[in-house]
Amino acid sequence: MSRLNQQLGISQGIALLATSLLGTGIFVVPAIAASIAGHSSLIAWLLLISLVLPIAFTFAALGKRYPHAGGAAHFVAKALGPRAEKLTALLFISVLPVGLPAALMMATGFWQAMFSITPNTALIIQLGTLLSMWLLGMGGAKLSGNIQGLIAIAIVLLVAALWWQGDVQAGDYQLPEQFDVPSIAPALAVMFWCFVGIEAFAHMGEEFRRPERDFPIALLLGVFLAGAVYWAASVVVLKYGSYGDQLANTQSLPHLVAIIFGQKAKWLAAIVGYLACYASINIYIQGFSRLLWSMADEGQRLKPLARLSKNKIPQHALSTIVLVCALSCVAAWLFELPLDELIRYANGNFIMVYLLSMLAGAILLRGFFKVLAIVGVLLCCLLLVALGQQSIYVLLLCAAFLLLQVGFKQLQTRIKVDANS
Repeated sequence: MSRLNQQLGISQGIALLATSLLGTGIFVVPAIAASIAGHSSLIAWLLLISLVLPIAFTFAALGKRYPHAGGAAHFVAKALGPRAEKLTALLFISVLPVGLPAALMMATGFWQAMFSITPNTALIIQLGTLLSMWLLGMGGAKLSGNIQGLIAIAIVLLVAALWWQGDVQAGDYQLPEQFDVPSIAPALAVMFWCFVGIEAFAHMGEEFRRPERDFPIALLLGVFLAGAVYWAASVVVLKYGSYGDQLANTQSLPHLVAIIFGQKAKWLAAIVGYLACYASINIYIQGFSRLLWSMADEGQRLKPLARLSKNKIPQHALSTIVLVCALSCVAAWLFELPLDELIRYANGNFIMVYLLSMLAGAILLRGFFKVLAIVGVLLCCLLLVALGQQSIYVLLLCAAFLLLQVGFKQLQTRIKVDANS
């Protein structure tokens, strides 16, 4: 029996995942990818979608068999034991200092496209956004799913309108005969951001009415929908050259809308873009809170975080995650950290979480899904290589965790020896 309120159906699940994948990336990352790889980014998108599919199928199979609020950490624990579970949870939660500020920077970029905003005002907008997500989270998963369904429809309609009104022709989306191979790897390292969210969605598995049927369907359809929309948006970005430096990339959507629909329509771009980022960040806030709650509920430590509200919402865990996010935003504001660097560092954590999840799939699954999980392991290793020096953050986290585990074990052994003597 589920410990949480089982409210989600297939449509709400698709909405949660699709908006999670599209949200912070759809109106920014295509521009960043274009600035790195030019028209070769169209090839990079198709390559990335093909790389993500084995990972998505593995998560779908694991979520079907083991629906749990612990998500990826729970899968890893089943296969590799409690230490690997703790490492997975650490990697996931340690995304907060780099990933959430990056996402909120993207959201604030849509306000900056409309108004002259100071860094102080941008920070206030980010903190206000976090507060509203706390309030939404207290309403339950079904409320988030319904709201994000409306946001998903708005995103798809806007991209479709850009194609239609932008007069996209067959020549605009033809793959280049000559493509820049060296630029594809760094582009992929950034573009992978667009498909992080699957692991956060896995934390919602326990809240589906029929997780064994609805969870995998919602996951796979959400991935396919997001991939198609990303590719379509990239075609328009390339056609109109709406990319360049960091400011141009964060304002790519408002610029496109102004070109195609006129300056007055920039309001529409700013609203939809902000809501898209909002939806993506929200699913992560909810996913993080459920992971933290699940760890507290099943462990002996942090017991206050295991408390649920009357409608079975992990309110204390949610409040803790929102507070950590707020502190991370303040730190990013103080040190003026650049957006693309934050994205790459966060991607290292996500790729490592995916790698551990694929290893779990290779152990727990059978037949065709076992083969897909093994392919997923190899793909995650390649993505880590593509990150280059930005993988140092996650590798240092793993090394520090292992050293602490070894040191703690030795300390326990010494205490036992001293006690016996």
